[in-house]
Amino acid sequence: MLKAKVYVTIKQSVLDPQGVAVQGALHSIGYKEVESLRIGKYMELELNTDNREEAERRVKEMCEKLLANTVVENYRYELEG
Repeated sequence: MLKAKVYVTIKQSVLDPQGVAVQGALHSIGYKEVESLRIGKYMELELNTDNREEAERRVKEMCEKLLANTVVENYRYELEG
């Protein structure tokens, strides 16, 4: 059994209105030192396989097809187990 940890972030060239809103909220409650903030997604997938090569291929497919919008998002993943 392997666990995949997937991190999806908005590309630097893409505006992140949610991040801007959270940054503004932090400033309004006194955290003025926050220069910038970007929002992302984190997912954990439990994979019913011990074949790391196959798991990497499948996780990449999942990211490309569904988990990340590769037009505006980047992704990376880690395999454990």
